[in-house]
Amino acid sequence: MTARTTAGLRDRLLGRALTLAVARAGAPGRIRFTERQLYYELCRVLRPPHAVPRAVPLTPAPPVRYERFAEALGRKGEVPGLLTPVPAGITGARRESRAPQEPDLYDYGLPRLLVCQSRSVARMLLANDVHLEAACPVFASDDLPLDPRLVAGLGSVEGATVHVLHDASVAGIALTARVRADVLGVPGVPSGPGGSGVRVASMGLVPRHAAALHLISVRGPAPEAGRDTLPSALEPRELEWLAGGRFAEVESVPPARLLRTVLRLVRGPRTPGHSRWTGLRDLRTAGFMTWPTNQPGDRRTRGDEPATVDPVPR
Repeated sequence: MTARTTAGLRDRLLGRALTLAVARAGAPGRIRFTERQLYYELCRVLRPPHAVPRAVPLTPAPPVRYERFAEALGRKGEVPGLLTPVPAGITGARRESRAPQEPDLYDYGLPRLLVCQSRSVARMLLANDVHLEAACPVFASDDLPLDPRLVAGLGSVEGATVHVLHDASVAGIALTARVRADVLGVPGVPSGPGGSGVRVASMGLVPRHAAALHLISVRGPAPEAGRDTLPSALEPRELEWLAGGRFAEVESVPPARLLRTVLRLVRGPRTPGHSRWTGLRDLRTAGFMTWPTNQPGDRRTRGDEPATVDPVPR
């Protein structure tokens, strides 16, 4: 077998693995995903995470170089669900700097807000309507500093929280302190212990999260700055992992799992409510636009307001 034949076989096998990775990244429900999320999904296809017991903490190296993935992606053509890369040099701060068309946009309280370290992750969450499902604006770290009127909206709601989604890296973990300084530095925004005022909370990742999820990690140069700003809650083995230049990106989390986790953490714990059938029964007595009794000639609902002025035809 010649070298050209061997290379062609490897390219075909990689192309088939990429096809499977595309299907997995978009499942379920046609999830939109980034190029790096697709790369990490390809890594999971080539090296399934269940090959190692889940109880063993591990952050394996990628089984294929990103350059080979980019070549295979170029040969594949159009990929359904794949988001286009963010153009270099364009930041959200520049796009959002113009005044809103609604002058009273900042007059409402804001219970929660999400800041992502990566603009690609922020675009992915917005493309999958996380901001609508969680009623939470989504920004990227290059949008900082946030508009003071937006931060003031947080200060007007008791228990408002700014969530920070970042990589398991020195720069990522230090982002929470940067966001906290930016938010609490706005005049008029209350802060204090015991949950009063605006709370700034890290959503992750940290090294122990990456190890527990068996996320692909990359090794870079040892960080020269930022280690002094790391929180004291990190364990010694996590500090050693970071000092060695290791890091894991948020985009290495499977897209469906990332969406579920972000929605769960942003919404917070849900209070127990009525069952589905109880809710349907309550709708019958809601008044406006309630269900009619469907009896001939009956103009009333099972609540107290008429559903129609004209009698129901026989």
